Amino acid sequence: MVADKSQNNQSYTADQIQVLEGLSAVRKRPGMYIGSTDVTGLHHLVWEIVDNAIDEAMAGFCNKITVAINKDGSLSVEDNGRGIPVDKHKKTGKSALETVITVLHAGGKFGDGGYKVSGGLHGVGVSVVNALSEKTIAEVYRDGKIHKQEYSKGLVLGEVEVIGKTEKTGTRITFYPDPEIFDTTVFDFQVILNRLRQQAYLTKGVMVEVVDEREEDKKYKFYFEGGIKSYVQHLNKSKDNICGVVYIEKEIDAGYVEVALQYNNSFQETIYTFANNIHTVEGGMHLTGFKSALTRTINNYARKAELLKEKDDNLTAEDVREGLTAIVSVKLKDPQFEGQTKGKLGNAEMRTAVEAVFGEYFAQHLEENPADGRAVVGKCHLAARARLAARAARDTVIRKGALEGMTLPGKLADCSSKDPEFSEIFIVEGDSAGGSAKQGRDRETQAILPLRGKILNVEQARLDKILANNEVKNLIVAMGVGVGETFSVEKLRYHKIVIMTDADVDGAHIRTLILTLFYRYFKELIEKGYVYIAQPPLYKIAVGKSVQYAYTEEAKDVHVKSLSKDAKYSIQRYKGLGEMNPDQLWETTMDPTKRAMLRVTIEDAERADQVFSTLMGSEVMPRKKFIQAYAKKVKNLDI
Repeated sequence: MVADKSQNNQSYTADQIQVLEGLSAVRKRPGMYIGSTDVTGLHHLVWEIVDNAIDEAMAGFCNKITVAINKDGSLSVEDNGRGIPVDKHKKTGKSALETVITVLHAGGKFGDGGYKVSGGLHGVGVSVVNALSEKTIAEVYRDGKIHKQEYSKGLVLGEVEVIGKTEKTGTRITFYPDPEIFDTTVFDFQVILNRLRQQAYLTKGVMVEVVDEREEDKKYKFYFEGGIKSYVQHLNKSKDNICGVVYIEKEIDAGYVEVALQYNNSFQETIYTFANNIHTVEGGMHLTGFKSALTRTINNYARKAELLKEKDDNLTAEDVREGLTAIVSVKLKDPQFEGQTKGKLGNAEMRTAVEAVFGEYFAQHLEENPADGRAVVGKCHLAARARLAARAARDTVIRKGALEGMTLPGKLADCSSKDPEFSEIFIVEGDSAGGSAKQGRDRETQAILPLRGKILNVEQARLDKILANNEVKNLIVAMGVGVGETFSVEKLRYHKIVIMTDADVDGAHIRTLILTLFYRYFKELIEKGYVYIAQPPLYKIAVGKSVQYAYTEEAKDVHVKSLSKDAKYSIQRYKGLGEMNPDQLWETTMDPTKRAMLRVTIEDAERADQVFSTLMGSEVMPRKKFIQAYAKKVKNLDI
């Protein structure tokens, strides 16, 4: 059948082409500018304004930034920089302040004279915040006066007014996120605090203050004279370090290179990269240059110091990054980021710059500090031996799986569905609970894998030891994704991996061990939203033939109080999933139409890394301090 195009062509005219004027495009497609309209997108507004203040600091005009969540739910960012100009802009005929806040791609980040380096690549930051806010208020302190202008949903509400006198300089932007746009307009203080601490490390010599006016006395100040050197010390504070912090900073023609690194006795690598103080989560050219120089320099030093014999193979990039904590920060005039969210740096010149600057200094440091050199090479040697042992162990696991025809572990009760999107696997504690789960499940879509006892603490073990552990090995083979070099998320057999343990201390410990495994070796599964925690009930409340389940202590108390005074009821406390009948387990915990599950997310990778290192690492004192600090916040401790 051939469609008659003539009629369609006649009705599809210029009148059907929609032109979005001004900031209406931002309100129409907010995701294009801030990524999403969920809580992440909400906080992206904060980062856009903070980036402007950081730019003033990097330019040398600002040494204090204050971010405040106000009592009325708005948020303010104030800096003591030069203040946005308020004189008339030649091209727009409006004040420079109004132009910056109401026009896309307007700001001091284009052309000459504004900023030498800047994080806000597209100049859309403050204007996008204005577009997506119910109300925005700009106050500018300059020329001895306080200038003020208000806006709403991208539109200006009046002229710039002078409302008072002042001796200070700077800018204060206050905005009220629009509930028509965002899923939530409630700011998360901890998320903001973590981000601003990071910015303070990256901008040494600048005071960063974070205030939550919603709660009394909730105020933090950050000031780090050591910059990223202090940042590395912060990241490694709960780890067993084997050398001092290596630090290099150098101004070059292409911009500025700053690197800090330190090795510890853990088995993970932690590398954060930044370009103009923007966290480049996907790395880029500066990361490539750093990795290349690191591998080459360590191999050259090891050969020269005869720590590698002639017959030995070179250490691989994987070997030299085990136990490494590093920060790579570059600043450049014309950064080429991928997308408005600035996830990856594309400037090829920064690869050459970082490789040359870091490689030369690191080689010199190893020569001048032979104790550090021997410690680093010794750590890399151990990593190389472990890599070879892990490869052999992994090959054994893969071969064994293949010999079994990928029928997978004997204890796995697989589902009949072969479509990962509709398939779930429940990781269950013990054979008893596994039996109930197998009988109560939906066999079409739900697989059950019982684990015996507590799995290995992977925080204190290399991959070869991990693959020798039967319970971990069974889980890896069941998921189908491989591990280490062979990991591939596309091979995942289930798009819901549900950790289902008992609601007691042992269950919590087992859950933590499993989460540690996922965080350290299968982080991408968490990042893509495939990992969940089941929520089994704590109590069964029976009144005659009527049954109610309570998932918290509070819910049980509320339900009991709601019963009539003469009602005869019984309360059963579930100490383990094995105590529940298959139909009860299905009804309360596994039925997709009724269950409540928690999706595991990584809101802040740095904070997550610290918590896992503290709770599961070999150092006792940091763990003791953590428990002492948070013990009082635990409401229901079941021992």
